[in-house]
Amino acid sequence: MKTLGHWLASPWRRSAAAVIAGALPVLAYPAPSAWWWAYVALVPWILLIRSAPTGKRAAYDGWCGGFGFMVAMHHWLLPFLHVFTFVLAALLGALWALWGWQVHRLLAGLPSRRRIAAALVVLPSGWLAVELVRSWQGLGGPWGMLGSTQWQVEPALRLASIGGVWLLSFLIVAVNVAVAVLVAVRQARVPAMAGLVATAAATSAAWPLSPRPAVDGQVRIAVVQPGIVGGPDSADRRFAREEQLTRRLAGQDVDLIVWGESSVGFDLGDRPDLARRLADLSRATGADILVNVDARRSDKPGIYKSSILVGPDGLTGERYDKMRLVPFGEYVPARSLLGWATSVGKAAGEDRMRGSRPVVMNVGDSLRAGPMVCFETAFPDMTRHLAREGADVLIGQSSTSTFQNSWAPEQHASLAALRAAETGRPMVHATLTGVSAVYGPSGQRVGSWLGTDASAAQIYDVPLAHGTTPYVRLGDWTVHAAMLILAAWGAGEGLRTLRLRRSAPEPRVPPARTVHGSPARPGR
Repeated sequence: MKTLGHWLASPWRRSAAAVIAGALPVLAYPAPSAWWWAYVALVPWILLIRSAPTGKRAAYDGWCGGFGFMVAMHHWLLPFLHVFTFVLAALLGALWALWGWQVHRLLAGLPSRRRIAAALVVLPSGWLAVELVRSWQGLGGPWGMLGSTQWQVEPALRLASIGGVWLLSFLIVAVNVAVAVLVAVRQARVPAMAGLVATAAATSAAWPLSPRPAVDGQVRIAVVQPGIVGGPDSADRRFAREEQLTRRLAGQDVDLIVWGESSVGFDLGDRPDLARRLADLSRATGADILVNVDARRSDKPGIYKSSILVGPDGLTGERYDKMRLVPFGEYVPARSLLGWATSVGKAAGEDRMRGSRPVVMNVGDSLRAGPMVCFETAFPDMTRHLAREGADVLIGQSSTSTFQNSWAPEQHASLAALRAAETGRPMVHATLTGVSAVYGPSGQRVGSWLGTDASAAQIYDVPLAHGTTPYVRLGDWTVHAAMLILAAWGAGEGLRTLRLRRSAPEPRVPPARTVHGSPARPGR
């Protein structure tokens, strides 16, 4: 241990260790998807911060670890944003500096039971504060929230229906804190074990508090995934491939057909021939078709990404314009300052235009669908709003073709399981090039994934449920509770510091001396 402490005495080695420790949680996400790793992945980082010589150094360890986490989580952006990936990771990593200081404040040295008890709720709350800030779409959105590692764990999905992905993140951090205390502070095993028992009890309580949504129907939805189509005329050839795959669905009693993001590269107002071909497909298959148009609109200025419903008689008038755009991918924030990103990577040369409101579409036989586009499916508030507005099924249209040979497609597909579990609504994740997936109202997988090597049309028998989950009713109560915990702890720390200052003895002032070296006497 002394040897390790000596090795970490170097600021550069310590910073490197913090970067590596911060990157470790990425193994819990797809593609590795070792969900169990999330419950101990933060322990090395916490132990490193705890050993920092000062609070300032601990904050720096938090920053370095946050940088490592951001780079590892978004490493698939490197071929496209190049050096700007590291700039963004450094900026976002700074959000963990305060969390690092909190870890050191509560766990450094030989912490008392009171400090450990506080750490079990304050540190998860601090982590949620970081996730809340970086969930703002201008900072990249809530991609890589710690709770999303549990997308295939049924008890965790039950918890998500109560408190959303936020509750999962809170409990995972609490477990990591308890394990770190067990490892580093033998005298504090009792409060650490109490924290683990409390977490297990909270998980168990999810079963009676949130029963599985009662299935009350079924709908047949087909996903059309054309696969990779490149070249200068790719938009026309992709449409032809999607048309070919869709015709195979004729006579199979499908209720809705979903194409992926940017599946149509032309404004349908400018291309009535494509609109007629889509209407012909709808008549041939007996189902409405939800396409996604990525093009300059003919009725208003600018480029939009829009989910458009087409029926046997043509355009139905149901349209959703994407509201939350991908920073740098679809627009450049503060382009006058950061426009240079287009010269070092593949950032958007022209900003897409935003939609103004979410839309719930009426599809066929009284089915109501709530569409989202691309990384909008990462935002739990969007699916919660659609569920409250009466959506029977949630639909995410995505592409991820740019990141085909990376972990991004599987990470994206896994998010739909969380959104389904949170809302009690099934979710269809349809892409151009994979991974496409469907999940039932409890977050369970329906059918098989369409991988990145598939070019196919696949039908899913999707169960429907219409109950209201606690998360839909109560919203982000976990976040609100975490903010109250942080406020209470911060107030307590402030009062404690004030009391210490008041109780500290006043500095002793030596008596003044005369020129003869004798103490001065008042009055003489």
